Amino acid sequence: MQQPEPQSFDRVLSSMCTEPHPAAREAAERFLATNPGDPATYEAVASLEERAVELLATLADHPTPTDAAGYVTSGGTEANVQAVRSARNRHDATDVNVVVPESGHFSFHKAAELLGVELRTVPVDADHRTRTDAAAAAVDASTALVVGVAGSTEYGRVDPIAALTDIAHDAGALMHVDAAWGGFVLPFTDREWSFGDAAVDTLTIDPHKFGQAPVPAGGFLARDAAALDALAVDTPYLETRSQATLTGTRSGAGVAGAVAAMEALWPDGYRDAVERAIDNAEWLAAALDDRGYDVVEPSLPLVAATLPESEFDALRSAGWKVARTASGALRVVCMPHVTRDGLRAFIADLDRIRE
Repeated sequence: MQQPEPQSFDRVLSSMCTEPHPAAREAAERFLATNPGDPATYEAVASLEERAVELLATLADHPTPTDAAGYVTSGGTEANVQAVRSARNRHDATDVNVVVPESGHFSFHKAAELLGVELRTVPVDADHRTRTDAAAAAVDASTALVVGVAGSTEYGRVDPIAALTDIAHDAGALMHVDAAWGGFVLPFTDREWSFGDAAVDTLTIDPHKFGQAPVPAGGFLARDAAALDALAVDTPYLETRSQATLTGTRSGAGVAGAVAAMEALWPDGYRDAVERAIDNAEWLAAALDDRGYDVVEPSLPLVAATLPESEFDALRSAGWKVARTASGALRVVCMPHVTRDGLRAFIADLDRIRE
């Protein structure tokens, strides 16, 4: 029986995942059968995970990358759940709350339900960034965590991380930055988002997005080991007697692939990819604006624009993988696999549909 082939990325404009780097594919295959969830048994992949954390911490401007705490997760959802879990476990209150902007990823809603914490959602401003006055009004003595987004999934916006960190720490809470997508783009911008820009406690950053690692390969980073210590449970039947991860058994392929991608691309390869992606996003935004659509000016390589439902549906019927924001706007993510020729074909199809 002929095995099915994965779909091409040629018309995928909605995904925050992309084609893995060739070195990452090769490394992932070599480590398919290893389990970093038991590092005492699988020592080679455990060493690679230490390297992965160091590289991710370097991207996120940790003050001492070799001392950063963290691990390779299944993705941003797991990392965000772990950030909430760690903050809850470190707080003195019995019933804690977490303050998240309405632009926050849906994983925080999962975390609140799973962990039994109150989720306090605060509004964003006209530029889709967290309103600091609303965040300040939402925190209290039972707030365990304040969340800021660095590269929001709908509009690619970066919250005022330094101001939110001050609000969190003044309330006795911890500060978490969700840079799952933006973390591999933001080092090449002048925006403030990282451990080096503010006293951030934990951070999500995913190699399997713009980092061009194979899926799954997310990242959870902490300023110090206390964040992971709060997550540790005993694992008496393993060679490794304690574990701080959520899933337990994990893919060594993700760890090895993440290291291979970062060692191949950091920093120059990522810088080139980011510059191309931003140029493509600006080109697409201008093309849509020229055709009379209401376009949200791109901040990172993500374009959002109003589009009639009939045109959106016709684009989908033509094979384009596009998505909508919660308000119904067209959303296009200019990932490394998205080319200018591909965007020209997209606009040509849109022009045909409009006619």
